[in-house]
Amino acid sequence: MWSVLDLACWNPAVEMMSKEDLQKTQLRLLRTLANRIYHSNSFYRERMDAQKVKPGDVRTLADVRKLPFMTKADLREHTREQLFVVPNRELVRIHASSGTTGKPTIVGYTKKDVENWSESVARALVSAGVNDNDVMQIAYTYGLFSGGLGMHYAAERMGATVVPASTGNSQRQIDLIKEMDVTVIACTPSYLMHLGEVAEKMGTSIKETTLRIGILGAEPWSEKMRDRIESWLGVSAIDIYGTSELSGPLFSECTEKAGIHMWGDMALIEVIDPKTLEPVSSGEKGELVVTMLQKEALPIIRYRTGDITVMHDDECPCGRAHPRIGRIQGRVDDMLIIRGINVFPSQVEYSLLSNPEVGNEFQIVVDRRGALDEMLVRVELRPDFISDKLVDIEALKGRITGKLRHTLNISPEVELVETGTLPRFEGKAKRVVDKRTY
Repeated sequence: MWSVLDLACWNPAVEMMSKEDLQKTQLRLLRTLANRIYHSNSFYRERMDAQKVKPGDVRTLADVRKLPFMTKADLREHTREQLFVVPNRELVRIHASSGTTGKPTIVGYTKKDVENWSESVARALVSAGVNDNDVMQIAYTYGLFSGGLGMHYAAERMGATVVPASTGNSQRQIDLIKEMDVTVIACTPSYLMHLGEVAEKMGTSIKETTLRIGILGAEPWSEKMRDRIESWLGVSAIDIYGTSELSGPLFSECTEKAGIHMWGDMALIEVIDPKTLEPVSSGEKGELVVTMLQKEALPIIRYRTGDITVMHDDECPCGRAHPRIGRIQGRVDDMLIIRGINVFPSQVEYSLLSNPEVGNEFQIVVDRRGALDEMLVRVELRPDFISDKLVDIEALKGRITGKLRHTLNISPEVELVETGTLPRFEGKAKRVVDKRTY
C-alpha cells in the first residue's frame, strides 16, 4: 500500500511548498502573531510599545526586525502568568529547561502546541530516513526536560515502534538495542560514543546490531565526530536541533545532511551579529534568532538562542525550500576568550578527532597564571595507540598541539591520558572546567 513515507516526506504538501508560497504563509502567520500578542498580553504589548511598533507595522517578512528581541533572561525573570497568553484551562503540558546555564525556564503547551511539536519532529524523522518499520530507542531524559517526550510523541505519530529507555544504565541500553532489534536511537552524540565503548567492553559492537540511524542533538558536535560515529559504529549520524524554550527538539537534517531544515511554517529564523544585532550575510557565522509562528501558550518572538550557526539560502538537494542552518558551532555564552582569542569547544573537538590516535573524550581546563590565561586540553588516547615509548608519546603530543595551534590560533598545553580517565555523561557533555576568577 502506498504511504507518504515512500516520498521521504511526512507532510509533502507543506514540506514541498515553493519558496514563494512558504514566504506568503510565513507573512500571514507573522502578522497574526504580532496582532495576537499585542492585544492579549501586557508583557508583549509593553515591549512592542517600547520599540514604537504596532501590529499594523508588520507588512513584510523583513519587518520582523521591528519587533523586540526575547532572551533567556526574559523567560527567567518574568513569571508564567506574565508570559503565558492562555488561561490555565487551555494548558495541557508544562516542561522546563535542563537549567545547565542557570535557573530553568518554564514552557507551557496547549493541545495545539503539542500537536505542532510532534508534527515538526515527525517531518524531521521521516526526512532523516526513519520509517514506520523502524524501532526507535529514545535515550534522552523523560520528564520536565522536553527531549524524551518530544521525540516519543513524534516517533509514535509517524508510525515507528518506540522503546522509551530514557538515560542511564548503559549496559541495559545495549541489551535493549540487541533484544528489541532497535534500528534508530535518539540521544546525545557523546552518549552514543559512550555506548560504543560500553558495547566493546561487553564483548560486542554497535556494528553487530541492527542500529542504522542516530538522531543526535542537545549539544554541539563536529563533522569529525560524525565521521567517527559513522565509521566506528556504522550508524548514520543525523543532527537534530531545538531548545526547551522553542518547544524541545524540532528540526533536523534530512538524509542529504546538507543542513538542518527549519520548517518555515513553524519558525521564522534570522542569523545576526551578536554584537551589532544586525543580520549577517548568508553563510556568515552569527547567532540564531527564532520567531515561533504558531506557538499558542508561550509566544516566542525573535528569541536569541545564543547558538552560533550559519544560514543556507540555497535549495537542499532533497527539494525542500524551507530555510536551513548549518550545525551549531557553539554558544555565545560557551565561547572561551583566551588571551583575546575566541575559542569554542567544538573547534577543539574537530581538531582532536582528526587524529586517529585520539579517543572519544576530552576536557578543556582554563586557569589563570598571574595575568595570563592558560588552557590545558586533556585528551584520552585509544587503547590500541597507547605506547610505552616516551619518544612516541611526545611526538604524538607535539602533533596534537600543532593541530590545535593551527585551528585555534593559540598554543594550549596538551595532556594525554588513558581511555576511561575522563568523566562520561549520560546527558549533555560538560567539556569545560574554567578555574579563572574575575
